[in-house]
Amino acid sequence: MAAVRVEEVLAAAEEQEAEKRRSVTVEKELELEFDLGNLLAVDRNPPAAAGLRGAAPGREAKLRALARDNTQLLVAQLWELPAERAGGAGGPLVARLPEPAFRLPREKPPPRPRPPTRWEQFARLKGIRRRKRTSLVWDEEAKEWRRRWGYRRAGGDPARAWLAEVPEGADPEEDQFARLRREKRERVARNELNRLRNLARAHRAGTTIPAAPLHPTGHQSREELSHVARVARVSTASLGRFQPRLPKEPSEPPSRNAGKKRRFEPLLGNLAAERSRQLELLRDMGSKKPVLDITRAVNKQLRQEEAEAAAAKGKKQSQRGKRGRRQQRTGRNSKKSGARRQQRPASSSSGGGKRKKA
Repeated sequence: MAAVRVEEVLAAAEEQEAEKRRSVTVEKELELEFDLGNLLAVDRNPPAAAGLRGAAPGREAKLRALARDNTQLLVAQLWELPAERAGGAGGPLVARLPEPAFRLPREKPPPRPRPPTRWEQFARLKGIRRRKRTSLVWDEEAKEWRRRWGYRRAGGDPARAWLAEVPEGADPEEDQFARLRREKRERVARNELNRLRNLARAHRAGTTIPAAPLHPTGHQSREELSHVARVARVSTASLGRFQPRLPKEPSEPPSRNAGKKRRFEPLLGNLAAERSRQLELLRDMGSKKPVLDITRAVNKQLRQEEAEAAAAKGKKQSQRGKRGRRQQRTGRNSKKSGARRQQRPASSSSGGGKRKKA
């Protein structure tokens, strides 16, 4: 009995050791193709057709085992990449993936790059780089860490302070708290105006955004190559009219905004579609809620605010001119009245002397 038990224990240990080796060692007739950039493994080995057809018994288990073996090979390839510790010696072990080799299809086209704002263009022109600052700062008054901006920020809101300093040269009778609140409202309105201007500028430049550069990956499609060639051709001063043409290139001059031509509806065609379009047009005309054009509304609001600002600026200048003219008139009148006052006593004294002599 003891000998049987020892043999069983040894056999179980050998089975466990073989299971451990099998869990990390996978043998394939054909080696898999790996694309570590996309975490992709392609298995060219034909599966056993007898065990995967229809509702064969054990089909799910075989598929699960096949997926597990291929995943094990992919993980083994990942462990062969050069790795490093992120964040110091105690950080996690990370590896940098190589560039993808396969072009995976997208469900939707890639988003267009956002056009830069006026500040971003100015910063790029002047070489200003954005420095990342922490969101928390130490508040000396509260003796705690507070947010740099927003509600309960460090230092508090100057418009909500209980004490306001009177600037040098300011009117001592002016309400400084009202001045701070007014300046804050002006800053908020100015930021909102700049935001609307950036939105309007981005919408206007939406159709003139340059195409993404063509990277030499070797996987360009025919449409991409033709598009890049067309853009390069029309980038000359003559819009490509005098450029040499390729053997199979059309003879008509390319246009900068090349695309599909407009197709008009035939005069005699589908009456049901025409009836539906006319009914939709009448429904829009008779509805009480008109269709809102956001772009047109934003542009109209911008023009109205600019006109109001220009009118207010002209009004202030005219008021300043009137004040200057009034001050000049009062100065002249005061000088004339002073001169008259100085002349009157002399005339009276001379007349009095004559009378005494007489």
